[in-house]
Amino acid sequence: MSEKHTLGKKGEQLAVDTLLRKGYEILETNYRYLRHEIDIIAKKEDILSIVEVKTRSTSDFGNPQDFVKPKQIQSLIKAANQYVIDHDLDVEIRFDIIAIITNTLGTRTEHLEDAFYHF
Repeated sequence: MSEKHTLGKKGEQLAVDTLLRKGYEILETNYRYLRHEIDIIAKKEDILSIVEVKTRSTSDFGNPQDFVKPKQIQSLIKAANQYVIDHDLDVEIRFDIIAIITNTLGTRTEHLEDAFYHF
């Protein structure tokens, strides 16, 4: 397993742990629809949170959340729409980013709610 993949998996687990501590129910991890993927689908009250996790070992090249690009946002929207259809849900949908920087100096986790698109 590559170092980048290992870091990403560690970040996704840290993100799940963060959401659980905040009272979210984790519905899915690594949900796939065609070639689209959602890292975490979580629910709290009547809000379905579509969560993109970005993990980096340094912020030298920018904050992790800065690496969520428009093409990826469109992909998340398509997958979220399909998830809602498949599960016949009637909930508010919110798109979040959990940005994580983790290295030998420690770990910093930031949960950005309603990060880029709301419908």
